[in-house]
Amino acid sequence: MSVAPERKAEIIKEHAVQDGDTGSPEVQVAILTERIRNLTEHFKGNHKDNHSRRGLLMMVNKRRNLLAYLKKKDVERYNALIQKLGLRK
Repeated sequence: MSVAPERKAEIIKEHAVQDGDTGSPEVQVAILTERIRNLTEHFKGNHKDNHSRRGLLMMVNKRRNLLAYLKKKDVERYNALIQKLGLRK
């Protein structure tokens, strides 16, 4: 499921490194995390929706790759983001 435009703007504002920042890994991971949480809720009532499950797996893998990139570049930013979003390492 997609993220509402108001919620997406709120996430961008909360995680942006500078004004107008939508491409930093922190913002991308935060938006993906919100979409993953929405899809997880969707699957509680629609457990046979395998087409969306494929999309969920692709989003999880993309988030994992972005987190690996961020960890390689700046461990402190990675740890702060993990803590802020409540993700496991």
